[in-house]
Amino acid sequence: MSTETPHRYTAELADQIEVAWQDRWLEEGTFRAPNPAGPWADPEAVAPYPNGSLLVLDMFPYPSGKGLHIGHPLGYIATDVFSRYNRMLGKNVLYCLGYDAFGLPAEQYAVQTGQHPRKTTEDNIVVMARQLRRLGMSHDDRRSIQTIDPDYYKWTQWIFLQIFNSWYDTEAVRPDGGRGRARPIGELVDEFSAGHREVPGGARWADLSDHQQADLLDDYRLAYTSHAPVNWAPGLGTVLANEEVTSEGRSERGNFPVFKKDLRQWMMRITAYADRLADDLDRVDWPEKVKIMQRNWIGRSNGAKVRFPIAEDGASHTPNDPAIEVFTTRPDTLFGATFMVLSPEHPLLDSLVPAGDWPEGTKPAWTGGAATPAEAVAAYRLMASRRTDLERQADTKEKTGVFTGGWAVNPVNGRKVPVFVADYVLMGYGTGAIMAVPAQDERDWDFATRFDLPIVRTVEPPAEHDRDTAFTGDGPAINSQNATLDLDGLGVADAKAAMITWLEEHHWGEGTISYRLRDWLFSRQRYWGEPFPIVFDAQGVAHALPESMLPLELPDVPDYSPRLFDPEDNSSEPEAPLARATEWVNVELDLGDGRGLRRFTRETNTMPNWAGSCWYYLRYLDPANHDAMVDPANEEYWIGPRESAVAGAPEGTVDPGGVDLYIGGVEHAVLHLLYARFWHKVLHDLGHLSSDEPFRKYFSQGYIQAPAYTDARGQYVEASEVVESVGDDGASVFTWQGEPVNREFGKVGKSLKNMISPDDMYEQYGADTLRLYEMGMGPLEQSKPWETRAVVGSHRFLQRLWRNVIDEETGAVRVTDCAPSDELVRTLHKTIAAVRDDYATLGFNTAIARLTELNNAVTKVEGGAPRAVVEQLVLMTSPLAPHICEELWSRLGHDGSLAFEDFPVADPSLLVDDTVTCVVQIKGKVRDRLEVPSDITEDALRELALASPKVQEAISGGIRTVIVRAPKLVNIVPA
Repeated sequence: MSTETPHRYTAELADQIEVAWQDRWLEEGTFRAPNPAGPWADPEAVAPYPNGSLLVLDMFPYPSGKGLHIGHPLGYIATDVFSRYNRMLGKNVLYCLGYDAFGLPAEQYAVQTGQHPRKTTEDNIVVMARQLRRLGMSHDDRRSIQTIDPDYYKWTQWIFLQIFNSWYDTEAVRPDGGRGRARPIGELVDEFSAGHREVPGGARWADLSDHQQADLLDDYRLAYTSHAPVNWAPGLGTVLANEEVTSEGRSERGNFPVFKKDLRQWMMRITAYADRLADDLDRVDWPEKVKIMQRNWIGRSNGAKVRFPIAEDGASHTPNDPAIEVFTTRPDTLFGATFMVLSPEHPLLDSLVPAGDWPEGTKPAWTGGAATPAEAVAAYRLMASRRTDLERQADTKEKTGVFTGGWAVNPVNGRKVPVFVADYVLMGYGTGAIMAVPAQDERDWDFATRFDLPIVRTVEPPAEHDRDTAFTGDGPAINSQNATLDLDGLGVADAKAAMITWLEEHHWGEGTISYRLRDWLFSRQRYWGEPFPIVFDAQGVAHALPESMLPLELPDVPDYSPRLFDPEDNSSEPEAPLARATEWVNVELDLGDGRGLRRFTRETNTMPNWAGSCWYYLRYLDPANHDAMVDPANEEYWIGPRESAVAGAPEGTVDPGGVDLYIGGVEHAVLHLLYARFWHKVLHDLGHLSSDEPFRKYFSQGYIQAPAYTDARGQYVEASEVVESVGDDGASVFTWQGEPVNREFGKVGKSLKNMISPDDMYEQYGADTLRLYEMGMGPLEQSKPWETRAVVGSHRFLQRLWRNVIDEETGAVRVTDCAPSDELVRTLHKTIAAVRDDYATLGFNTAIARLTELNNAVTKVEGGAPRAVVEQLVLMTSPLAPHICEELWSRLGHDGSLAFEDFPVADPSLLVDDTVTCVVQIKGKVRDRLEVPSDITEDALRELALASPKVQEAISGGIRTVIVRAPKLVNIVPA
């Protein structure tokens, strides 16, 4: 510390102040929010809050081994500023953070280092918790949770069982009047038993075996087992989620090849909620781009299902014959369907491929060079298994495929159409089969052109359209008639309606709604995840563990490493590490169903890490409650429905409840939010929650970007090791280990090797400076480049604020009790009004700009800063820079923390300027500017304008008219 200014605000002094206040907040429990009920019930503490409750949360962080980088705090600081501001408005604010700690990254890191994933994960949490504490987060320290804690995942398992023991009744009426909601599976059993619901096939429920009953219930359960195509990575020994596979068809971790393989998996019937998940987006306050992303993922489309009978030589075909079913949004184009395409995973493919040689009519281009259809299809399926869904659908990829050797019949014209297999058709979308109308679809046009297939236009393109391309627009139907149907001349909407009517009358199809959304694959062949609370009996029937047996804890196994295979071995099978814990897997249990002790086998798959992050916001409300996931009174208090509704929402929209402000990256704006909404709605339907949505308001913050460097191979190198020098031409030259590298800007993170630790910023400037800089970089929703050298500007703001209060030589308070000037008072109140608006709308960068102006104005006051202004400035700055403001508030003579001080309120009378500038124009040109009272009358303003010497000189020839718009404009028209 400088000997000349021993009390100067430096990084060293900031460190002392910040750590001291962080210790004090923790010791005093400053940010512990009282609950109205449950183990932490404190109704007397809850009652005094005049403005109710507020729940503010960040997306659950994953505890990385390298801790936080400077991109992480952007959203965390924003929620902290918003929380601190709202406490000062008199709200009971609940603000906390936990850790999403299960999953593949922790498991892989543990395998590589030879440690248990629990140890490495808990060590990482310690690092991240220290960094967050040092940032000055006003979290309720009691409510920090970890998904790996058995007391937490007991309730994850409990929620899974609620879903497993539920079904979706499409006819049940909800309290809001809508149809469709989850009901307990026991009620479905009662309906089958009593004969109120017919058992498919006409059998009596009591006559079905246990296995048959279980199979039937699985067709209804919201959680069920099914064989499903999954991403199998032999080199990792595990199944991967789609988001863990690159567009090149390789594992994100390790870069191993990934194959499609059918395995028994747990599935969640999220498709039952597709309509509600889409429609209820109108009820939440989210960015429109995020709503669009969710709607596109759900992919609701109106159209028709059409049955194309499989062609048999010499046979007439009826709607009851074996058929390929397709869904199309354009049934009006059926007359133009000249071929069909199946997904490589389509279940009809095997039966469609004929034995022996290629059938008559096969063109050489269709065979893929294979001698028989069976060889062609087998080779193509193997190739397709190595490609991801993203890669298969990429528009830049040339469409591939082979003829199956089978034919179908177009039901509207009776023509035989060849059936191909191609990987751009996905089994997960629609029916896994398409009717190809090349004249009206660009992908089908490309495919037809390549394979010499017929092209028939069914929509008349405009005259200027290029006839060598598909026409995807609207127009009158052409070439679309048979003996009982004539669409020619109809527009698209009328032609679609007429075609659907014809299909239904002739039993070739029906109008329907299709969804892109598919049931959620919910199991992983991994060790580090929540165990399923499920056991299987000798017949393979799944049974839920009773709640008294929860949590089912994850056992220690001698080797939790996945069994690794040859990365190219597509025939290999995954082995769940839990299968090695044989004493844990094979058990005798009494499930309390009256059957006594029986032998069971536990599920050896584990839940994906989505499980713990689907509901953690609920546990924050009541983490000490051992008897319930959350006390109903606490849930209703913190996230229950309120009177307010989303601005611009349809009339009659009911507020769904949920977290008041939820901030997180847009990369999680689809799956995480969608999965959490699904779980929440199930729990709401079953009566466990009063709220119908998890997140009332969601805000997507931008990224912080920093320089990243690639070598000659295009590989990223460690940015901190790059050396910058100046070349002969004066331009910057960047080298790494003596070799030139290219600089680019990208999102800060491990993948680009451009991490910058907040620890470095704490050491160089202090946490308050880092907070101020990140909030001042620009609008919160935009991505911004990091510039370390620019941080000094934020530090100087705090130094000026410090000097306005503290004498740097003596450390004494140097404010005065003198009354501030009228101009400064007016500036203060304008700042208060503007900053309140900025804080409320997350406009923190503009709030900082306004506070900077006020701070500079205070600095210029001669004889010392007026206390009446300084104290208001400190209070307004405190949400952004809480440590220095707490210290200044204390030195200004106040006891206790300022966390709950009233935020300044502007005097409306001081927000109006005493004078404004009035522009005087003659023939549209400005002749003079007058300073006039803001409340001047039109007559008085006319007289002032006409009395101006500049105006007098210009109107010597007389005046035709004078137009007055008090107080800012006078327009004079000379004679």
